[in-house]
Amino acid sequence: MRELIVLGTASQVPTRSRNHNGYLLRWDREGLLFDPGEGTQRQMIHAGVSATQITRICLTHVHGDHCFGLPGVLSRMALDGVTHPVHLHYPASGEDVVRALVSISSPGIDLRLHPHGASGAVAEGLDVRPLKHRIETYGYRLTEPDGRTLLPHLLAAAGIEGPDVGRLQREGSLAGVGLEDVSVPRPGQRFAFVMDTAPCTGAEELADGVDLLVAECTFSDDDAGLAHQYRHLTAGQAGELAAGGAAGTLVLTHFSSRYGDDLTMLAGQAAARAGSTRVIAAHDLQRIAFPRRERWQEGGLPAGPAVGRGSIAKAHKEDHSEIRGSSPEAGHPTRRGGRQ
Repeated sequence: MRELIVLGTASQVPTRSRNHNGYLLRWDREGLLFDPGEGTQRQMIHAGVSATQITRICLTHVHGDHCFGLPGVLSRMALDGVTHPVHLHYPASGEDVVRALVSISSPGIDLRLHPHGASGAVAEGLDVRPLKHRIETYGYRLTEPDGRTLLPHLLAAAGIEGPDVGRLQREGSLAGVGLEDVSVPRPGQRFAFVMDTAPCTGAEELADGVDLLVAECTFSDDDAGLAHQYRHLTAGQAGELAAGGAAGTLVLTHFSSRYGDDLTMLAGQAAARAGSTRVIAAHDLQRIAFPRRERWQEGGLPAGPAVGRGSIAKAHKEDHSEIRGSSPEAGHPTRRGGRQ
């Protein structure tokens, strides 16, 4: 199964309905926890997420709303007897903060620290790019290798069945039949996680061609001055980022508490500049199914989702903040102070 579980969507200041950051990406047998802010362990309980599902923890930077939940999560993993290795990725400049947070958690898990200080791969299929924030910050990109989808009617015509199908996949050819003769290309899926940043090249590289883009949306377009001051994205800038990369779906999050619970305005501003990208303003405990990619049929024409990739549920039916394309913007809500 591949899905994004949103554990928290607030920025610096949580609200009664929005917890600090926290996002679990379920990716087949892996569970990647991004930016566990304060209260993440409790949000996991509400979301029905087990600590045993987590295999990697990825921190974009060491501001508290992105990492203060780490000790609780690690302690829960120790309490639950997690035996598999847990890999922790973070910017090298945050070493002292990360080690301090780890030191106050319960011992007993196989935690492996992986600091990084430059662009590039940090694990198989997982890359980072620098972002533009007030401290060293990196975004993450997960890439599945391209593959091929076998077509049953071509396999039957070639007389390949049973164990021979697996052999063909492993060896690439069998009895004069090549894998490409009985299959069509299947593009690998791609995911990007872009937090706390002003517009920058790193964010653009992360968002390029992804199926699902999670991007911060701290401020409205009307507060672009604050976004520039604190080095954050506005809703419209998040939409532009998605459109520029031709992202399939944009998930907005990391909202300033000044905008309250009605995010229609932010979603509308993002959608107005997101082109054909689907836009979702996330809410806490939401589950977002990973979009399926099209496969290609003989002749190079789109043929819809590939058969055999597993059923993927539709996005949360209660989500009322999903917008496609441009949308009229709602009026600006009453502002409360200068907090993020």
